[in-house]
Order: sequence, then structure tokens, then C-alpha cells
Amino acid sequence: MKRVVHAACPHDCPDACGVLITIEDGRATKIQGDPAHPVTRGFLCAKVAKYLDRVYSPDRVLYPMKRIASKGTSGAQAWQRVTWDEALDAIASKLRAISDEHGPEAILPYSYGGTLGALNHGAMDRRFFHRLGASQLDRTICSSAGGDALISLTGWKLGTEPEQFRHSKYIIAWGANIHGNNVHLWPFIEEARRNGAKFVVIDPYRTRTAKYADWYIAINPGTDGALAMAMMHVVIRDRLYDADYVAQHTFGFDQLCERVRDFTPEVAARYTGIAPSEIETLAREYATTRPAAIRVNYGIQRADNGGMAIRAVAMLPTITGSWKEVGGGLQLSTSGAFKLNRAALERTDLMLASPLKRIARTLNMSELGRVLHGVNDPPVKALFVYGSNPAAVCPDHNRVLSGLKRPDLFTVVHEQFFTDTTDYADYVLPATTFFEHKDLQTAYGHYWLQVSDQAITPLGECKSNVDLFRELAVRTGFDEPCFRESIDAMIDAALDTPHPFLHGIDRARLERESHVRLNFKGNGHDSTEPYLPFAKGEFPTSTGKAELYSESLKQQGLDPVIQFVPNPESRHNPDSRYPLELLARKADNYLNSTFANLSVTQQMESPGLIELHTDDASARNINDGDLVRVFNSRGELHLHAHVNGAVQPGVVAARLNWAKLTDGGKNINVLTSQRLTDIGRGATFYATLVEVEKVRQ
Repeated sequence: MKRVVHAACPHDCPDACGVLITIEDGRATKIQGDPAHPVTRGFLCAKVAKYLDRVYSPDRVLYPMKRIASKGTSGAQAWQRVTWDEALDAIASKLRAISDEHGPEAILPYSYGGTLGALNHGAMDRRFFHRLGASQLDRTICSSAGGDALISLTGWKLGTEPEQFRHSKYIIAWGANIHGNNVHLWPFIEEARRNGAKFVVIDPYRTRTAKYADWYIAINPGTDGALAMAMMHVVIRDRLYDADYVAQHTFGFDQLCERVRDFTPEVAARYTGIAPSEIETLAREYATTRPAAIRVNYGIQRADNGGMAIRAVAMLPTITGSWKEVGGGLQLSTSGAFKLNRAALERTDLMLASPLKRIARTLNMSELGRVLHGVNDPPVKALFVYGSNPAAVCPDHNRVLSGLKRPDLFTVVHEQFFTDTTDYADYVLPATTFFEHKDLQTAYGHYWLQVSDQAITPLGECKSNVDLFRELAVRTGFDEPCFRESIDAMIDAALDTPHPFLHGIDRARLERESHVRLNFKGNGHDSTEPYLPFAKGEFPTSTGKAELYSESLKQQGLDPVIQFVPNPESRHNPDSRYPLELLARKADNYLNSTFANLSVTQQMESPGLIELHTDDASARNINDGDLVRVFNSRGELHLHAHVNGAVQPGVVAARLNWAKLTDGGKNINVLTSQRLTDIGRGATFYATLVEVEKVRQ
């Protein structure tokens, strides 16, 4: 028998592709893009196109495993296969004992974007840990700074539809490597360019996307906010703003004018490294070429001043009135439109039935290195990891590993492969891929909702997140009906919401149509008209307007308008010991640390390299291919020098990889810090100073 199943890619990417999986005799034999999907339109990224290699990899974790060797060791000698009953009973017993002795907040769940399926990302797991009374996790490591900054201005995370970029006449990719991590937007940009649009890339690294730009602007790391402020200076000075839109739909314009009055292109040039004349040209072209769209990505917010940077960039379409135009506006994230019934999925009310009888404390995932070293009361005694690989992705890698090695820390990891993190686990539990379970799929790069159907029976003894935490709840003695809900019942609950965007969308319709556009007209039928979220204002803020002045930020002790403060680790706060700014980049062909262990994707990357400008290499007597030591006060690692034109003088770049796959067993996060962003308390991966020296052999 041969059949084709519709699914949706749940990996941490804005595109959320529609996928068709061909099944023959119970085995997946082909994966392809769904040609009917209006955004992803029948093609897949290079990594997901090879997804069969992931599903059927001989390295998959297929059975529950118990550690029988010391933490930090890997390989067959470290593990003993056990049954699910043995594993779940032991885990439930240990969690109960920790809760009884130290309180349930000594238990910390740790998860992020290994899957973005609504159920497996955050539903039964949340119910379990809420009922247990475990500490809550502040999931900040990726997008909190930019997301919170955008919300401080516009009220929620909405943006320009990707389909509208074809109508743009001026497109700025600001810190957005579209070819590397948003590839389905590219055909719309190409269509716009064929119709005369200009494509500008602003990035400190010459990405694959930058190579195709009509104008590539190399900016110093961490200075995007300065550039946006100077652009607003020009727009306001030359009266290129939309006076009617500003008057009707913004709050605090006078304060903004005052703030940027002296922030001239000459001032910004000292920070950004961009000539004042280029800043003038960019500002004028952006404000006068209509419609103009900005695709800004989360890279610019991974610095101490990152929240303010996003806020400044997002002010540009607000003061120019670009939100009114098809093909105008800005896209950071569209996730705010998917108004699922999260309360029904997550059941935070269960915390009141836990031993705490109250809301549990929240710990920041970006500070895991600190959290694991007893800085909280009670200290964390159990860590339950799923959908994440903290031993690879967390900042301050050495500090994280020393915490994971604690003999008194009980660690469980639910995973598909033996990752860096499983090397420190007491139990490893086998997890399904999206081929092996059903889920509801939202997006943060478009407005189409999908059901992802199960294509094959789980391999080995793999279980989904939903099934794992349902069974663990039973072992722990939780008898609330929500722990017995089926997948379909959970999808129904998620869609049971009065929000008009989901009016007329139910599971039956999703299963019938595969993908359904959110209902922006409120009449129960999809509209083919472009969605302009802020054309008529309608900002869900306290003032009902775009808050160029934010009282909420002021109450947090932050600047209520906008400010630019150089990052503490930058060329503007020099450290003679570590004079180079490091971009701890994501690899183009991995997704964070996902896919890093597969040979088919490794062949598309060149791991183990540090990229330097010719000037910096020459000053250190470093030649292309030399083994070098990259170091700062937090750690060091050895990489091979790649002397090329992708970075500016004073900047170096290296890519995230699994530590165990890198010489010396370390990755780039040995150099990054646990400092947090100004808004959103996110990670500051891209605000790091280092030095590089040749290794004498």
C-alpha cells in the first residue's frame, strides 16, 4: 500500500512548511514540500529535504536508557537499556523524593524549540510540571528581547505577510539571513526585484543573503539601534514622516523627536562604522520609496541593548505610515496572531492543586549556568530536558557543564539522539520525530494554521512529549481528567477560543484542507485580501496607539522612548586583552544544534572554523587554515582560521556546533556570557569580546 500524508515541519523556523510524506508498507520513502501551501509552495530547505536520514538514522535513541557510568561519558559503555515501566517508575519516585525533601520548586523543566508543534511544544508537559509544583522556566534564549520590545511598541507580535513582499519596492533585510533560515520568503523578494524593487541587507556578517543584495551595508555588531535612531533623525528632520498617521495612531512622537534630534548620522557613524552619507541615503530611500518593507530577524536582539534595537527598527514603519500599504510594514514575527486557547493546553491553574498551593517561581533559561550552581532557594536538584540541548546551546558553556556534572543533580533527557546534554543525563528517554505523532502547527513567519498528521508508527519504543508526560502523570498519581485527554481532544481545546482570527477554523476543517489562513475578517471565511494589521491603527496597547513612549518600560526602569547604549563587550567599551568582537553564529544548515550530528547536513557546513578579516589575521601572523586559540576570561577553544571577506576588521565569526563534535569537546558557547538583554531578559550571544592567537606546533 502506498499513501501520502500531509504534515507540517515543526522545527524552529518561521516558515512552518507544508510537507507531504509518502508511505509504502509502513515506511516513509519520500518527503517533499506541499505545492498547495501558499507560502512554502512545494519546496523544502536543504536540511528538511533530507529528513528521512534523520528519521531512520542508525544513531536514533530508540529505547529508554539508564546511566551506568559517570556523568560526562558517552557511548555504549555509559548506558543500560531498561523498560519504560522501569524508567518511569524510577523517575516518578525520584521526583517525588526531591519534592518531599526540598520542595517541588527544586525540580526544573528545561525545553525550547526542538518542536514548535502546539501540543508537543507546550501542553501535557506544562500540565504535568504545573501540577507537580515545579519551577517554571522563563524561555528567553531565542526571541524574548525582540518579542517583548515589539510588544512594547505595537501591543502584539504581528507583521507583514510574506506574500505581500512581492508588492514591495524597497526591501531591507535587517540582520535577516533569508537564504539561511527563512528561505521561503526569498521567492517573494525575487518577484519584487523583477518588478523593480531594491533589496538592501544590513548585517555585520556577509551572509549568503547579503551576497545577493543590491546594496550590502556592513554594520558594526550591536549598533543597529544607533542606525535606526539616525534614520529616524533624518526622516523627522526632513519631514518625511506620515504626519496624519503619526497624529492618529502613535503616542509619544514629541518625545521621540526630542530623543533623536541630536542623534545625527555623524553620531551614528561613530558607532556603526557606516558613513554619514550612506545613513542619509538609506533613510531617504526607505522613507520615499513606497511601499517599503523591513524583514528584521532576532540576530540584532542578541546583545545587551538588543531590545532597544528592535524597538528602534520597528519605529521606522510606524512613523512613515508604512503599515498602511500592501507590501509595507515590518516582519519580525507573526506568532501573535495564532490565538490558540493556551490556557486550556497548559493549565497553569494546576499549580494551585500542587503541594505549593500557589504559582511557582520562574527561573531564566539563559542563566542555566547560574541556576545549576545553587544560587536559588531551594537549589535545583532535578532537571528534566526535552526539546532542547542546553549543553550545546546555552551561554557560558563551561559553567553549564560544571553544573550538569553535579552528582546530586538528577537529570532526565527526552531526546531523538545522544546529544551533548545526554552525556550528563541519568535517564535518556526516546522521543518521536514529527513523522511519528500528530500535532497542531502554527507559524511565526506567515498566517496559515495546519494539522500535522502522523505518518508512521513510532520507531522502536519512542514516545511523543504528550504521551511521555501523560504516562508520567499517571505514575505520579495525578488523576485530573486533563491528563487523559486524547490528541484530538487537545487540538479541539486549543481551537476552542472566541478570538475572531480563529472563527470558523476547527479540526475537521484543518484535516480536510491541510492548511487554513487565519480569519482576519471575522465572518468565518478566509479572505484573499492582504492583511494589514495596523493600517488603521488598532494597536492593542494601553493607549490604543503605537507607543513611541511606553509607560510600561518606564515602570521597569527602562528608557520609555528609545536609547542607544553600547554593549559592555564591544569595541566601544574596549578591553585590551580581548580586542575582537565575536559573532557566535548559527550554522546555515543546522537549526540551532538540531541536524548537527547528521552526515548529510555536516557535508553542507564547514565546522571548526573561525573567520577573520585579512587585517586581523595579518596582525597576528595567522594564515588561512592555521590552528588558532580563541579565548577570553570565560573559556577557550581551538579552531582553524578561515581568512575571508565575510567579516569586517575587528570582527570574527564562528558557528554553533555540538561540543562533542568539535576538537577538544567544546563549542563556541565557552566564550559567551550569561548577561541578559535590556528588554526581555534574553541571551546576549552576539556581544562577546575575544582574542585569537596562532597555536605554535
